[in-house]
Amino acid sequence: MPQMPANNPDTLELKIDQLIALCRSLSTENQMLLEQRGAWYRERQHLIEQNQIVKNKVSTVLAKLQAMERSS
Repeated sequence: MPQMPANNPDTLELKIDQLIALCRSLSTENQMLLEQRGAWYRERQHLIEQNQIVKNKVSTVLAKLQAMERSS
């Protein structure tokens, strides 16, 4: 394909169309990444809560074991 001069209106229009397409693509990708980040944040919060539950259960078990040990 022959190279069009940079000042050709058709070339300028083509470049603008390419920029618009790129902006749309980047916007879509950005939205996807934001949604993914939100999902990771929610998963992290869930894991933190689960970790706290497990810590509490372990503490309870340890306390019961210590109480049993003292009463023996």
